[in-house]
Amino acid sequence: MTATARRKAEQELAAERERLDKERAHYANALQALTLNGDTAGMADVAAKLETIDAAIAHNDFRSANIRAGYVYVISYTGAFGSNVVKIGMTRRLEPMDRVRELGDASVPFPFDVHALFFSADAVTLETELHKTFASMKMNHVNERREFFFATPAEVREVLAVKVGNLLEFTDEPEATQYLQSKRYWPSISDS
Repeated sequence: MTATARRKAEQELAAERERLDKERAHYANALQALTLNGDTAGMADVAAKLETIDAAIAHNDFRSANIRAGYVYVISYTGAFGSNVVKIGMTRRLEPMDRVRELGDASVPFPFDVHALFFSADAVTLETELHKTFASMKMNHVNERREFFFATPAEVREVLAVKVGNLLEFTDEPEATQYLQSKRYWPSISDS
């Protein structure tokens, strides 16, 4: 893990903790006001929100204490690479889909398909192990930071299952909905 990546993760976690603390203070004040007014129904709702916030704070604190924790993702981009190429990466973001959406921003015509998002207490090591396993199938041998591999999602699932045990969710087939819906409207291109 680079110092820059570590610093960025620490900053994101600190900002999230600050946001959660403010939200918690707001609901604690609301609970106090509802208690003074005897609003038991409102108190139950606010108490439930406080429990949710407390759980989020505990998760954020765990992530801060375990900076190697994060999500390993397996995604594909059928519209450009076909069905036998995947990207294997990791993110420390609290919402891992933000990273996937960022990769599929306006610079590419279709969104990425997500095959797996797996939370690991040591996502750095898990990602490294997956990269080593598929190193001979790497797409870009010049820029090591490009994490695309000539492998199917099913092949990655098999390796992940060995390394982490039972996977709760994994999608073998990409949806590629926008790609498939758009493809039928494309002009036919001849070789002439």
